[in-house]
Amino acid sequence: MVRYIWQSSSWPCFHWDSMVLLLPLGKARKAQGEILAKAAYFELKSEAEVLIEEAFTTTAIEGETLKRDSIRSSVARRLGLPTAGLPAVERSVDGLVEMLIDAVHRHDVPLDVARLKGWHAALFPSGFSGLRKIIVGSFRNGNEPMQVVSGPIGKEKIHYEAPPARILNSEIKRFLKWFDSPPGGLDGLVRAAIAHFWFVTIHPFQDGNGRIARAIADMTLAQDENKNCRLYSMSAQVMAERASYYHVLEMTQKGSGDLTPWIVWFLECLERAIRRSDKEMQKSMDKARLWQQFSLLELNDRQRKVINRLFEAGPRGFLGGLSNLKYRGITKTTRETAKRDMADLVAKGILVKNAVRGRSSSYELVWPR
Repeated sequence: MVRYIWQSSSWPCFHWDSMVLLLPLGKARKAQGEILAKAAYFELKSEAEVLIEEAFTTTAIEGETLKRDSIRSSVARRLGLPTAGLPAVERSVDGLVEMLIDAVHRHDVPLDVARLKGWHAALFPSGFSGLRKIIVGSFRNGNEPMQVVSGPIGKEKIHYEAPPARILNSEIKRFLKWFDSPPGGLDGLVRAAIAHFWFVTIHPFQDGNGRIARAIADMTLAQDENKNCRLYSMSAQVMAERASYYHVLEMTQKGSGDLTPWIVWFLECLERAIRRSDKEMQKSMDKARLWQQFSLLELNDRQRKVINRLFEAGPRGFLGGLSNLKYRGITKTTRETAKRDMADLVAKGILVKNAVRGRSSSYELVWPR
């Protein structure tokens, strides 16, 4: 009885409805084009923030929480950014970051079995997944079925059962052959969706398959864009939509080979991931424009700190505006110093006084055009 897609006689001859894909594919391509147009403004530091978010969320999807400071330390070290004040790097975190960087920065290097096993070994340097000892840097073996389950012991729900270990080598070989030489005319974004689904469906390792599948998707997207830096975090968006991610994955894995629902979900999620990152990139560009506008003005550290805080809060982000009390709370200075600082910012056209309400005065940031 066929219960899962890999048991079908047509596996892995996937098919999809191209007409259904036209709209989500067009939207994803439009969003991708817009963010690529801004890529010239994208700095190494900004890429680091995307990479930190990717590392944090790709593990959170699987229910594991890493320390952001440890991720930040590993990313900074590997991208050549300052590491002063950051904690020591944990081996497992460093391995994850290494895999994520390798997938995108070396997207033009062929994906092979050795590289997949190297990624897996980097994810589990201790040989353990939590408290469980696992086979590291090798495909799973034995006759025990690999199942994706949820629920308490004794009441588990089986969501998926992967192909048996005895056929893994041939399955991976077929996948890598397709990945290296995809059919002509296959859209790069659709290829990323298929690659993600196909690998996680084979499920060749005891653990870490989801993380590696998402790294493969990132690598595919980097090949499509021909860029070796991260402009957006797909994993962050998948994490935000984790329930629907697992639902459509399970539904498609129990299907007959029609990947239309999965590809549509992937493309729509990708578009939202790009839009989300585009907002952050625009914010960074606006901030750079803000400081460029103020570059010739003499400002002290307190004033700079307050301007940054106002910018991060956004227009009308400070309820009631910036008051003397709030200024002192941010800068830890005296009432008179705060009064002088704010008066100076008003004189320089950086702050504008709100209409008088009550006894105290409040101010707003004059946003750059």
